Amino acid sequence: MATAATAKDQKLKRFNYQGLNKGGAKIKGIIDAPTEAQARLTLTKQGLSAVKVQARIELFGSGKKKITSGDIAIFSRQLATMMAAGVPLVQALEIVANGHENPSMGELLTSVKSDIEAGASLAEALAKHPIYFDDLFVNLVDAGERSGALENLLDRIATYKEKTEALRKKVKKALTYPIAVLVIAMIVTAILLIFVVPQFQELFQGFGADLPAFTMMVIRLSEFMQANVLPILGGLAVVGFSFSQAKKRSPAFRKLLDRIALKLPVVGEIQSKSAVARFARTLSTMFAAGVPLVEAMESVAKASGNIVYEEAVMTMREQVMTGTQLQVTMEQVGVWPPMATQMVAIGEESGALDEMCSKVADFYEAEVDNLVDQLSSLMEPMIMAVLGVLVGGLVIAMYLPIFKLGSVV
Repeated sequence: MATAATAKDQKLKRFNYQGLNKGGAKIKGIIDAPTEAQARLTLTKQGLSAVKVQARIELFGSGKKKITSGDIAIFSRQLATMMAAGVPLVQALEIVANGHENPSMGELLTSVKSDIEAGASLAEALAKHPIYFDDLFVNLVDAGERSGALENLLDRIATYKEKTEALRKKVKKALTYPIAVLVIAMIVTAILLIFVVPQFQELFQGFGADLPAFTMMVIRLSEFMQANVLPILGGLAVVGFSFSQAKKRSPAFRKLLDRIALKLPVVGEIQSKSAVARFARTLSTMFAAGVPLVEAMESVAKASGNIVYEEAVMTMREQVMTGTQLQVTMEQVGVWPPMATQMVAIGEESGALDEMCSKVADFYEAEVDNLVDQLSSLMEPMIMAVLGVLVGGLVIAMYLPIFKLGSVV
């Protein structure tokens, strides 16, 4: 587990390796590590004598698909199903790897299989790929292997991954749909200003009369766009790149964005309730697996999907370590809805915290689903209105002089 935690603090690279295990058998596979030296050290700790460690060369346009969270969710369910059916672990991994539609996922699972054949446990093999298998995944697999209930834990992991992936898609839909439509509207408007309005401008030059103020405003805007289209595109590219880098590298900036997102109408409510659902679902899964509460809460914090809630969970963790009840800490941080707090209190008193958290997760996942549908219904007329104002305004501006043509003649 320590390997995964350490590697997460640095930028990871992928290395192909060849080596010998303690029995002298040749082993090869893929390992994620910050440097080649760290990769060799990790292999040595796993009982392998590294013969060759080489950075993987990923060619642009090589046709390889990126491994997504959806791929990991599907793999979890496939492995859980086969293990429950009595298929040996190594054989199950080989079947999934050979039958996966994503070649990159097949390579990853082949590497995991090779590590297990070399004597590593499933948890140790997965921990070598923290980009795809987080601490929560690895800790649950480790708990399953230690307790002898790996099949049951894999089923819980699969259910957890499926539900969190479905929730992620709902939130993504809520956020991307209006943004995508507005971006398209702006692109259409820019095309009209740069290519269509100049054609009308040439027509208006022979009118011999003053053009309406609205038409002149649109023509001036069109001239500005034509003269500065490259600087505008360059500026947008710089702003977009700076935004992505600041979001990636600055925790303070991410925290600011997360706080702003929580205050937006409808969208903020979706973000808030999805964070509560993730918190409850993750806590339920880990507590049911027998992971101690204090140990589980670090993974719960990372799974919340919002820095505001992540910091709240870490604050709660420190208080729980001193012996404070979870329900009391939830009330003190002040970000959790009363229903979630009361359900957790009932779970603590009855000794069924995992069941109560699961019910909380089900409720708030359904709430997010309803809010996404409401947002879609709300955004459709608003988007039509925006498109009407932008495109319709340009059309009206261009046709106003034509309406005056009769008086000019």
